[in-house]
Amino acid sequence: MEASAPGRARRGGQRARAAGSPLSRAAVVLLLSAFAARAPPSVGYLIRVPRGFYLTQDGLKIVGSPNSPVKVYVMLHHKSPHILCVTQRLRNLELIDPSFQWHGPKGKIISENSTAQITSTGSLVFQNFEERMTGVYTCFLEYKPTVEEVVKNLQLKYVVYAYREPHFYYQFTARYHAAPCNSIYNISFEKKLLQILSKLVLDLSCEVSLLKSECHHVKMQKAGLQNELFFTFSVSSLDFEKGRKPCVGPSCDATRRLSKAKNLIERFFIQQVEVLGRRAEPLPEIYYIEGTLQMVWINRCFPGYGINTLKHPKCPECCVICSPGSYNPRDGTHCLPCNSSLDFGARACL
Repeated sequence: MEASAPGRARRGGQRARAAGSPLSRAAVVLLLSAFAARAPPSVGYLIRVPRGFYLTQDGLKIVGSPNSPVKVYVMLHHKSPHILCVTQRLRNLELIDPSFQWHGPKGKIISENSTAQITSTGSLVFQNFEERMTGVYTCFLEYKPTVEEVVKNLQLKYVVYAYREPHFYYQFTARYHAAPCNSIYNISFEKKLLQILSKLVLDLSCEVSLLKSECHHVKMQKAGLQNELFFTFSVSSLDFEKGRKPCVGPSCDATRRLSKAKNLIERFFIQQVEVLGRRAEPLPEIYYIEGTLQMVWINRCFPGYGINTLKHPKCPECCVICSPGSYNPRDGTHCLPCNSSLDFGARACL
């Protein structure tokens, strides 16, 4: 006796075929039906904001320490927080005739500098922080506590790091009941599936990439052998892939767009099961196996950057530029040790 329609697509269900019908056509019709019937995207979405996001807000001001250099994190191509040339204690005191002088990796910084500006109160501000600006910055402060006292001197050091948000993407795996592993119908079906998935996320400026496609013989409990296609594909943001400067505004946020793309893809696979369950005919040769869609969120850093929660506890989810003595040649998440690396952002160990 034939199984009920909704149950036929489940893992371990009875294998049925449309006798005499083209295998690829039946499978493609099923895919297109699910694609055409897809629901509007969900209004809710996951927002993953790195903690480093809060480090570059305009209102944030960073004070120095007389004991050790203070780490400052500035998102690439963004404005920096105000780096003050005072300690927390001095910030709350009156300073008579203060004078400020800043030195960076390339020497003295003048207030007319187009990229690094010194305010009237001695704060250092970067308007459009670039990777080459990373390094040690020193402020020399002279002041009198009172008019009668002698001039005092203070030297404060800051290590200013460029950072970027991770190049994140979703990785999906899914399994399909397949034609024999040497069949051309599997290849045709794979191409059609990728075309539909790519069209789903195109308006979100995201792209789908096939990472792996394999056909295997699977021994089912009490059901004998069957052929299955194992798909692994990724969904990523196009602008981050191309390395362009991040745009501004909610519609540009890669995390939001990726989350919407994820929702669309998950809904598409759910509707494949729903469309299959409404079929009066036997199952096609190729169909999605219900419950096999799996998704993981993957972080990657650009070359020359890495995530290190121990070294950078104030920016634990940021891809921070690699310090001297380390490098990252590819899109991994960590800066690797390299004794010969003397610069920030090294991409090779020479």
